[in-house]
Amino acid sequence: MVLKLGLIGGNIRASRSPALHRIAGRLSGVEVSYDLLIPAELGLDFDGVLAKLRAEGYRGVNVTYPFKELAVSRVRVADPALRRLGAVNTVVFGPAGPEGFNTDYTGFAAAYRARFGAQGPGRVALIGTGGVGRAIGFALAELGAQELRLFDRDAAKTVALQRALAATGGPRLVACDSVVAAVTDADGVVNATPVGMVGTPGTPVPAALWAGRGWAFDAVYTPVETEFTRAAAAAGAAVLSGWELFFHQGIDAFAIFAGRPVADPGRLRAELLAGAG
Repeated sequence: MVLKLGLIGGNIRASRSPALHRIAGRLSGVEVSYDLLIPAELGLDFDGVLAKLRAEGYRGVNVTYPFKELAVSRVRVADPALRRLGAVNTVVFGPAGPEGFNTDYTGFAAAYRARFGAQGPGRVALIGTGGVGRAIGFALAELGAQELRLFDRDAAKTVALQRALAATGGPRLVACDSVVAAVTDADGVVNATPVGMVGTPGTPVPAALWAGRGWAFDAVYTPVETEFTRAAAAAGAAVLSGWELFFHQGIDAFAIFAGRPVADPGRLRAELLAGAG
């Protein structure tokens, strides 16, 4: 039996998610099909795509920009903490209807610990407070961040995330009115915007702001190296690549879809890095 999966998003042609899940399936003894699903090209809205996939026997889908915040209102979310997070990137179709999960949250925490160990995040500038930004913000709170400085061009999103995080009783929260205000004197800087990905070149953080920053993370992973990460590395910051979030959220999502963990994560990583899939 084929495990039918897919990815719903906008600018997703360069996504490596199909390769990750097909290889993970092969290594785990599961035949996987994985489709890229762009609502505008299908002539459907997000709800229409979900209905189509459920009717066609899909096991589940990943959800990416710009639909993660919309998705949480369209599925059942059993975990109260995830409901507070307010974004979904993984949907499973079950007898009771679609159920939502967030493996950006678990994946970022795993990627951060693998790169930095027990080192606390410190004071973090979080640029972008939409779907992936919300997941990373909650993960940073769990990782023991001292302070989160939140900035988004859509100030309403910043306020919404600030309120959601405040309910957790975690780090000090500061809503900033500019990237400069967020980044100045921060220990870590996170790009949780689409800026820098294929088709959206650039960086949200001017090069002059990198001096003295300790670490950096870019949620963009296509391309793996971005203007943001190059500037951070050139200034001496330790860089956590968006590819690591992609990998860790992917293996978490596969386990949810397949009901079993990836059989050999190390081999999956090696094959992906070698361009397989």
